[in-house]
Amino acid sequence: MKLRELAHSRTGDKGNISVISLIAYRPEDYPLLEEKVTPERVAAYFSQIVHGRVTRYALPNLHAFNFVMEDALGGGVTRSLAVDMHGKTLGSALLEMEV
Repeated sequence: MKLRELAHSRTGDKGNISVISLIAYRPEDYPLLEEKVTPERVAAYFSQIVHGRVTRYALPNLHAFNFVMEDALGGGVTRSLAVDMHGKTLGSALLEMEV
């Protein structure tokens, strides 16, 4: 199944760092997300875009995770030539991951 069937996301950016929040729709799906959506898997999934470290922060009381992806926005908003220089579509792209 696609990740979007279990969770929704929000994105943010700061400089050349993209942050994706992944929030489970149902608390009972949180352990599955914890097992299947690892920082290594997210880094591999975005390997064409993210050239730095991917760190996952667990927020169990919110049934959510924050993924901080370094060197992910082509130098940042003021330097990037990308169409989506803020990386807002990265959250939607993550939701297409198979779990």
